[in-house]
This record gives sequence, structure tokens and C-alpha cells, in this order.
Amino acid sequence: MENENNIPTESTNNTQEELQEKYLDAFQPIHDGQLITGNIVEITSEYVFIDIGFKSEGRILIEEFKNKPKIGDAVEAVVVKSETRDGTVIVSKKRADEKVFWQSLRESFNNGIPVEGKIISTVKGGFNVDLGYDILAFMPLSKADVVRIEEPQKLIGKESLFRIEKLITQGKKSNILVSRRSWLQEEIKQKKADFFENVKVDEVVKGKVKSFTSFGAFIDIGGFDGLLHLSDMSWGHVSSPKEVFEIGDQIEVKVIKIDPEEQKINLSLKHMSPDPWDSFENKYREGDVVNGTVTKLTNFGAFIKLEDGIEGLAHISELSWVKKIRHPKEVLTIGDKVDVKILNYDLQSGKVSLGLKQVLSNPWEDLSERYPVGMRITRKVKNIASFGVFFEIEEGIDGLLHLDDFSWTKKFKHPTELIKEDDEIEIMIIDIDVRNQKIKLGLKQIDEDPWRSLSRAYPKGHIIEGEITSITDFGMFVKVQGDIEGLISQANLFDPKIESLEDVLAKYKVGDTVKAVVFDIKPSKQKLSLSLKDYYRSLQRQEIEKYIHDDKEEGTATIADFIKSKSSD
Repeated sequence: MENENNIPTESTNNTQEELQEKYLDAFQPIHDGQLITGNIVEITSEYVFIDIGFKSEGRILIEEFKNKPKIGDAVEAVVVKSETRDGTVIVSKKRADEKVFWQSLRESFNNGIPVEGKIISTVKGGFNVDLGYDILAFMPLSKADVVRIEEPQKLIGKESLFRIEKLITQGKKSNILVSRRSWLQEEIKQKKADFFENVKVDEVVKGKVKSFTSFGAFIDIGGFDGLLHLSDMSWGHVSSPKEVFEIGDQIEVKVIKIDPEEQKINLSLKHMSPDPWDSFENKYREGDVVNGTVTKLTNFGAFIKLEDGIEGLAHISELSWVKKIRHPKEVLTIGDKVDVKILNYDLQSGKVSLGLKQVLSNPWEDLSERYPVGMRITRKVKNIASFGVFFEIEEGIDGLLHLDDFSWTKKFKHPTELIKEDDEIEIMIIDIDVRNQKIKLGLKQIDEDPWRSLSRAYPKGHIIEGEITSITDFGMFVKVQGDIEGLISQANLFDPKIESLEDVLAKYKVGDTVKAVVFDIKPSKQKLSLSLKDYYRSLQRQEIEKYIHDDKEEGTATIADFIKSKSSD
């Protein structure tokens, strides 16, 4: 500024000095490695130019920008070369980013802030984690997850947050140790706290099937587990979680119990749908015949599904009227569609008893009509036991021929003394017990009971002839008509007033034929008592009667006369 005489004043001089200083300040010297900030003033196909407050603009390779740059954007950069031959300043955004990134890593380490990273490879004892800008950290296998790592390769490529547990730099070298586990634990802790604070009973949550136990399955519902008990998997019967799920399945479940103090969460899958038992009586009644699907076979019976959530048990005793079934697999296979009858049910316990045989007619009900008592049939021996022989009357229905019904007169110790396997024998139906499902067969009944014949032909008091088969201290056994053996006991063997036991026994031997009086006969008990003493008494009576009869023709006679005559004889 000049005055009227064009002579500079003191004020003008000061202003010019200030402008000069400001201009010189704008071009402060820069040095290599310096971190600077500038605004983009020009963009070409190869470079981005920024105003860095120097006499020359800074030049950056455009490839260093991840995102497309725009005029006016502020950019941090590091001076690579302060001045080239053409006066250009070469700067690097990448190096500035790396420098800033290292500063952020240090701050994260000091303040416990998690950093982003990507697991890129496995190394001995752990993994290499790329934190960015080609900075690698080491993560031990034990710090990779909150659960045991069975297949480390599956974590390759996993992007996550990590906590820096160790950071040491020496020049261009660095030693960084990170942990994903510690970050996960904190995240899970926070998520779990949020869950207990915000989620209520009856709310639906999403989860992933994590593991199985004998009593249910654990469901991951956000890094922490809830228990899905076997009884809450289905309204129907579930004996193992493997029947319903596979590990890794994504499912929706309802929260049915929350215990913040014990940190326990109970889940339910079955409560995602209405309880089918609530409408059971609208569809089913006792005695109804329904169609179902065999879902499981056990030693005691078969489980049959009537509809989703409703399964009934057909006990092994309800599978067949006639077959002796040891296991349901003998008549059923899983997946079979069968008609069954509802025998009874209990809504409170959710149980239905089913019958398979009740759908079919019971062959025992009209068995007496098809095989009346007294009917003769010919059948092949099915099985021989120590007490008798079994014959199959028809499929699934057996009859027993007991040892006692082999013969009217002979006693057998074992069935094989008379009957062999595969023998085909004529037998008689002698009794049918429908209630207990038993049939008695008879062999001796084919012929007339010789005891009945004997009792008719030789009633008590009659004289019978037989052969001595055995002599014992207590008497003699004599075989009579029909191969029946009778006993002459000592009391009926002789008259002790007339002779002794020794004298009597000396008279007889096995094989001798003797006559005796029928002392007692009981066909129902197969018991025959004979008397030799009474036989001789009857002979004496006959002789007396004859003597008296003869003497009457000649004159008077008395018993005393008969005795005298016998004595003289």
C-alpha cells in the first residue's frame, strides 16, 4: 500500500512481512517417512494427487485405494520420497494405513479391544491369523474355540474377532499372540446375560443341535446351550434323540423353563404344536379298530403310531391268539401298516393299549364245536416232554397227552417208552379248557376202560382167577382180566386160626394160577383188593351146604356131624 507520494509507510511494510511469513510457513520442509494429511485435488488413470501444503503435490498410486477416490477426500499418507527430479513428492497411502493400523493394534492390545482377523492356515500347535496389511498372528489350538477342536482344517477361512494377548515389536519383526476363545467366552457371557434378561417362558428361539446324551440333546441357542429332554421332543414315544435329529440340525424350539440362578434353560419341540392327546377322545374310543404304523419292536411288545404324537403299545401277549411269540419280530417289522383294536387308554399318562389279535376271530371260541370231547383224531407227535406228548391240533393250537392217559393199566416213567418222535397216533379229545387255552388228549380212552369192564363182570364178592405176579411181605399181587393187578393183603391171605403166613407162602410161587374173591374194586381209583381167605371160606360154605343137602336126603344132619366127618378125613 502506498501513500499519496508513493512512499511506503511502516504499516505497509508490516503487512508484506506477514504475508511473506505465511507463504513460507505454507511450504515447511518435509522429510521421508513423515505422516501427512492432504486433500485430493486430481485423479488420473494411474495416480491420485493430494495437496500436502508443499510447493509440489503428493502423488499416490491409484491401486493403493481400496475404494474409489473422489476429489476433495482427505487422505493420510507417508512421504516415500520428498522430491523427485520433476519436483513431485511421492507419498504412500498404504504405508500410512499400515502405520495407523499398527497404532490401532497397540491401542486394542492396551485396552483389551477385540480386533478382526481371518484364520488362513494351520501351523504346529495352532493357526496363522491374518490381521490385515500382511500382519500375521499366532493362535494356539487351545485358544481357537470354546469347545474341543476335532478337525482344525474346518476353521481355515474363518473370519472372526480375536483378543490380542501378546504384542511385541522389534524393528520390522513382530510377535503377536491372539485368542478367539477369550473373545467367544465374553460374547457368550454377554449373550447369555441378555437372554436371561429379555427372553421369557413360551418364547420361540432358534438353535442348532449340538450334542446328544442318554436323556436328551443340547441345543446351541447363541453360543450357550439349552437342554431339550427326550420327553419334550415329541408328544409320542422317543427312546433316543437320534430318532429325531442329526448333529447340526437347525431347529426352532419353545422355552419352557428358565433358571437364572442355576443358569439352566429347558427347551421343548413338542410344545411347538398342540398336544394331540387333548383331542384324543374326539377321534378314538375303546374297541375302535384303527390303522397304525409299527415304529419300534421290544422284548415286551410293539409300539404302533396312530398319528403324530400318539403311539400305543401292543403287548406281546396281544399279538396272536394261538402262536407262542417270543419276540414281536416273529410277526411284525418296523414300518408295517397294521389294523389294531384300542383295548384301553390313559389320557393323563399318554398311554394306549392296543391289540393285534383282537382284530381277528379267536379260534378257541368255536374250538369245542370243531373238536367236540370224544372226537378221535390222528396227529403227528410235535414235542415230547418228561410228563407227556404234545400234538398240534391245528396251526398254533396244541394238545397234551399226559403220561396218566397213556394206558389204563400200565405205568410209564417216560413217554418214549411207548411213543417216539414223528409217530402218527390216533388220540381222543377228552377235555377243552377255552379260558386257559388247554386241550387234554387221551390214548387209553380209545379203548374201553378195563376197570369198568372188570367191575361189571366181577363185582364185589365174586370169585376171579388170576396169575401171581409178585409175592411180598405184605401180600401177593395177582394179574386178572384186562392185565389189571389186584392185591391180596396179609389180612386177606390166610386165617391165622388155621395156618401161618409161612405155610401159606410155601404153597405158592410167582406164575401160579390162583382163585380169590373180589374183596373191593374201585375203577375210578384203579384199585382192586382180593381175598384168598374169603375164597377158601366160600369153598367151606359150599362143602357144608353140599354135605347138609346130601344128609337131608338120607336123614338128619348137623354142622357138628360135618366137622366130625372132616376130622375123620
